[in-house]
Amino acid sequence: MAMQQDGKSINLTMDADSVYREDIYTDRKVGTIRSLTPVKSDGSPDPEREPIYVGEAQILTQMGAIPVTFEIEATTLADAVKNYAAAAKEGVERTVKEIQELRRQAASSILIPQGGAGGLPPGGLGGGGKIQFP
Repeated sequence: MAMQQDGKSINLTMDADSVYREDIYTDRKVGTIRSLTPVKSDGSPDPEREPIYVGEAQILTQMGAIPVTFEIEATTLADAVKNYAAAAKEGVERTVKEIQELRRQAASSILIPQGGAGGLPPGGLGGGGKIQFP
């Protein structure tokens, strides 16, 4: 059984009632749609559950491509293709907001001046006065 770094075990048991077959569709230009078809644990179709459609795209940034994943409201592949653009736009907007929030959090991190810590000899631990990120 896999262990987390803190020594606690994690549960790696698959849920037999939530199994899907995955098919991948792409136009090789804009993005990818993953079609998750519900199946029973023996692989036979499960008509009790609806398929799920997940879109994938990339945002190109100065640091490289950032993957964006988003659910597409659809009941068929044709609907998923039709609704891809709107779902992708929402997914990209959500990802951009998350990146902006991470930048804001990083910019507002507490800066600790190395030479100003109490209980240390004058000048700190050497190179005093330089600001370091924790």
